[in-house]
Amino acid sequence: MKVAVIGNGGREHTIAWSLVRSPEVSHCYCLPGNGGTAGLGKTTNVAIAVDALEKIGEFCRAEQIDLVVVGPELPLTLGLSDHLQSIGIKVFGPTKAGAELEASKSWTKDLLIEAGVPTAFGETFTAPEPAQAYAEKMGAPMVVKADGLAAGKGVIVAQTLAEAQTAIADLFEQGFEKIVVEEFLPGEEVSVLALCDGKTVIPLLPAQDHKRIGEGDRGANTGGMGAYCQAPLAPPAMIEKIHQQILMPTAAALAKRGIDYRGVLYAGLMISPTGEIKVLEYNCRFGDPETQAVLPLLITPLETVLMACVEQTLDRLPPLEWHPGSAVCVVVAAGGYPGNYPKGDQITGIESAETQGVTVFHAGTELSDGQILTNGGRVLGVTALGNDLPTAIATVYRGIEQIKFTGMYYRRDIGHRALAAPSESSFGGDQS
Repeated sequence: MKVAVIGNGGREHTIAWSLVRSPEVSHCYCLPGNGGTAGLGKTTNVAIAVDALEKIGEFCRAEQIDLVVVGPELPLTLGLSDHLQSIGIKVFGPTKAGAELEASKSWTKDLLIEAGVPTAFGETFTAPEPAQAYAEKMGAPMVVKADGLAAGKGVIVAQTLAEAQTAIADLFEQGFEKIVVEEFLPGEEVSVLALCDGKTVIPLLPAQDHKRIGEGDRGANTGGMGAYCQAPLAPPAMIEKIHQQILMPTAAALAKRGIDYRGVLYAGLMISPTGEIKVLEYNCRFGDPETQAVLPLLITPLETVLMACVEQTLDRLPPLEWHPGSAVCVVVAAGGYPGNYPKGDQITGIESAETQGVTVFHAGTELSDGQILTNGGRVLGVTALGNDLPTAIATVYRGIEQIKFTGMYYRRDIGHRALAAPSESSFGGDQS
C-alpha cells in the first residue's frame, strides 16, 4: 500500500511514523513533510503545499496512491477531500461541508444545540458593539472565540470585562467576520479523538493537552505545549457516556444535514467538578500534540483503522488494541513562541535523546545540507512511553536534556494535573 500524508507538522510526522511501521505500507509520501519525515526510511518528502489542491491530486493520481491522510484543518476546509474523491482517490478526512465543524464555531454551536449535545451557552456576533454590550451583560469571567480558523490561538479566556472588551476588538481588527462570546465553564479539559465513518464512531484513548505557554497553565494560549494519554479524568465509564451522549448524536446530526463524515471527530470537552460534560469545541482532524501521545500507544495497524473509516467498515473492525501504560509528549518550542520567533537555528542532540528511550517527532523543522534547522514555533514533540505516567514523564525529560538549539523553551510540568492528588486538582480549564 502506498500512502500520502498531507502536512508538515508534528502530527503528520507521527502519522507517517505510525504508518511506515506496518509491513503493509510500502511507501509514504509526505506533502510537504519536514526534517523528521525526511528520515523515516520508507518516506519521501514532496514539495507541494497543503493548499495546492490540484497539484496534490495530480501527484496522488500519478503515483497511484492507495490512501491519502489529511493532517491539518486548512486543506480540509478548502475541500481537498472533495477534490480527491472526485478523481477516484481514497482519502481520510471529512469533506468541506464536514470541516465546517472546525471552520465555524457558530455553525458547530447551532449543530450541537439541534442535536441536544451539552455545550456552553453564548451568542454569535458580526460587529464589536453588540458583542461588547453582550459581554457587559454576561459579566466576567467569559470566553471570546474567533469564529474561523486561528491555529489554536483564537480563544481568549477573559477574567475581567476589560479583557473581554479588548479581545472582542482585537479579533474583529484581525479580520474575523464573526466571533462567539460564551460562558466560562469551570473544570478540566480532556481531548477525545474519535474515528467516524459516517455511521459508526469509535473513541480513541483520552488525552489531556496543555495549551498555555507558561508552567502552572499561565500565559498566552498556544497550539499546545504537551499532552499525555491516558487521561485519568476520563475513565472508561465516562468515555462510554461521551460516546453515547456526545459523539454519536453529533455524527447523527451531521448525517441529518446530508454530510457523509469520514475522518476524526475531535471533541474538546470540559469536565466540571461534579462530572458534568460539555463540548467546548470540535476539530475535524487529529489533534496536535495529542496525536503524538495517542498513536504511539496504538497496536492495531493505523492504515487498517483509517481504511476502515474510508470504506465505512468500522463496525466490522475488531476492538482496537493498545499498549498498556501511559504516553507523554512535551513540545519544545522556539524562544518567543507564540509571538515572534527566529528560524534557521541548528538543532543537535536528537539522536542522543532517542538513546534515552524517547521518540522525537519533528514539527517546525527542515533538513538543509544534512542539518536539522528550526522552521516554526513548535519545533519538536518529544514522546515517551512508560508503565505509568510518572515513569513516562521522567523518561521524556531525560531525553529532552540531550536536545539543544538557541532559545529553546519547554514546559517542565506536563502532566501535573494527573500527578496531583484529587484534593489538589485546580479545576481551572483553559476553555479553548
